[in-house]
Amino acid sequence: MTDAIRIHVADNVATALADLAAGSAVAVGSQRLTISEAIGRGHKLALAPIARGTSVIKYGFPIGIATADIAGGAHVHSHNLATALTGRDDYAYTPSAADPRPAQPPHHFMGYARADGRVGTRNEIWILPTVSCVGNLAARVARIAGVRHAGRVDGIHAFKHPFGCSQLGDDLGHTRGLLAALAQHPNAGGVLIVGLGCESNQLAALLDTIPEGRRRHVRNLSAQAVEDDEAACLALVDELVDACADTPRTAAPLSALVLGVKCGGSDGLSGLTANPLVGRMADAVAAADGKVILTEIPEIFGAEQLLMDRAASHDVFDRTAQLVQDFKAYFTRNGEPVSENPSPGNIAGGITTLEEKSLGAVQKGGQVPLVDVQRYGGEARLPGLTLLEAPGNDAVSSTALTAAGATVILFTTGRGTPLGFPAPTLKIASNHELAARKTGWIDFDAGMVIGDGFDAASDALLDLIVATASGQPTKAEVNEERDIAIWKSGVTL
Repeated sequence: MTDAIRIHVADNVATALADLAAGSAVAVGSQRLTISEAIGRGHKLALAPIARGTSVIKYGFPIGIATADIAGGAHVHSHNLATALTGRDDYAYTPSAADPRPAQPPHHFMGYARADGRVGTRNEIWILPTVSCVGNLAARVARIAGVRHAGRVDGIHAFKHPFGCSQLGDDLGHTRGLLAALAQHPNAGGVLIVGLGCESNQLAALLDTIPEGRRRHVRNLSAQAVEDDEAACLALVDELVDACADTPRTAAPLSALVLGVKCGGSDGLSGLTANPLVGRMADAVAAADGKVILTEIPEIFGAEQLLMDRAASHDVFDRTAQLVQDFKAYFTRNGEPVSENPSPGNIAGGITTLEEKSLGAVQKGGQVPLVDVQRYGGEARLPGLTLLEAPGNDAVSSTALTAAGATVILFTTGRGTPLGFPAPTLKIASNHELAARKTGWIDFDAGMVIGDGFDAASDALLDLIVATASGQPTKAEVNEERDIAIWKSGVTL
């Protein structure tokens, strides 16, 4: 039995598959080592002596520099390994031939065909406040209307947020653009945008950013302009429900799916099980000419060249490099090092440096060619992989994925989180223990990869994605975990 996994032939560390006791003899493939100190599941052990100042290799790439001499069988972590990332890098356009994407048998899901040709996986009413002042009004209307129209649509949800006033410039533009993008989402059969009247995020300006052809299912109201704002909102929701309640689910090909991929609360097994498994789902959707969206730009630092090598053109490469450099400048402009990552939970789970985290995280994009780069609030428009500007924060980046058009989100985790977002979000555990302990949070156990292999896990997860896209609720939906978060990037007046 293998106690730890060496991922790439060039690696000088392996990842423990279970807690390893000091003095125990462990198997790493055909190699046997004596462990010199206790090593937790997901943590790294040296396969041979590693000299101070030399690179530690995982996934076939350097994940940092040894800060001390490390003996074979020793624990490799934050006490003897440090990042090598700096604030700026030079990138080269060296396109590589993408690995052939595996052929998949035809898959269809039962979705909601929209007038603009897109297909939703839900038929819901979304209530979007322009400003925090009317957030509670929106939530109250959603609760009342949800009872009134139970069973007529898939749900009625209000998405509160703390912004929309006392914002300037690009910061205000982020809020306005994000809300406008959500208002156009194919999972929303009807949208009510509720304004206050005096806020920075003026209702008219927001509506002007929504193309005329996508406004047919959108209603709006300024609370200061009516006497009974709650009754006025409920009347508009009644109108929206009546307009879309009879929309049927019809068969749609996998090419109509827009897949958002995300990781949060990662551990040392995320890059071995859950993330590469999601990468296979990205390959399957892209092979069917569907769209895949990857974000969390700070969590590709150290692995960005791998994505750039898959750029479909020099223009896409240039835009990717610019996006990454802009995000690094955002860190340094605020006096923060670009390597201020992993999180405490990541570190406890065995991830030591941002390079290690990023090399695991980019696997969620599979082998799909990188065809486009979109700034925050932008929409994925081309079949293949789109890189989307957003920070790594779970709620902010998952909201951005939804706004970019994701109709299902795959969220991998080694530590667990109950969070849910506007688009159906499948939580995929990297390990058996988490899946067994948090059954109310986790939708799929990617720990099966270690025992059953990637093929069996891929078939099972793809079946779950199709079922979810066809209406089967996720754990987050059952738990009524449906929230948004907007990227706050400027001053507050």
